[in-house]
Amino acid sequence: MFTGIISEVGQVRSLRRERGLRLAVAAPRLAATLAPGGSVAVNGVCLTVESATAGTFAATIQPQTARLSTLESLRAGQQVNLEPALRLGDPLGGHLVAGHVDGVGTVSHVAREGESVLLVIRPPADLLPYLAPRGSVAVDGVSLTIAQAGSQDFTVSLVRYTLEQTTLSGLRAGDRVNLEVDLVARYLERLLRFQGEPGAPGGLDLSQLGEEGYL
Repeated sequence: MFTGIISEVGQVRSLRRERGLRLAVAAPRLAATLAPGGSVAVNGVCLTVESATAGTFAATIQPQTARLSTLESLRAGQQVNLEPALRLGDPLGGHLVAGHVDGVGTVSHVAREGESVLLVIRPPADLLPYLAPRGSVAVDGVSLTIAQAGSQDFTVSLVRYTLEQTTLSGLRAGDRVNLEVDLVARYLERLLRFQGEPGAPGGLDLSQLGEEGYL
């Protein structure tokens, strides 16, 4: 489990095919805290650390992970957002992020607004119902609040700190990004889908959720 608060921007050392895709990332600060078997999010994708020495860690990207994310297109020298797994007692500065990418979106527009930058992203169509104004979304592993949500895209605003501490400042129209929708939205959708099914528990609908402040 992660929070979407980036600990360090690392640099890809290498990406080669070796029982999947073997990824090596230079991360002078973070690598010293990682241990084999631990988890680390790379651009929002949870990977298992296989080795960590001399400021570099290595992990294997499995075929399914490569298909469902942008990691397969990484290149040596490219910067990536990194976050270690959440530990019991750590502050939850962003929102709960599983590190399981729901889909790959495409940046359709980038615009500056004062010291902030607005990103308009077109997600896969099946993710649109989970993206709501003032809701949460992880973009390349970064926890962001959705400013606007339309019928085909959504907009997030990147403040100066986010621009300075993550890779998102380098995004341009046409770039692909890993997306993970809010876990709460996923569970609510699943729960509501089963309302009225034979044997399903009752007593919950959208109006009640609104009254309780969830919508």
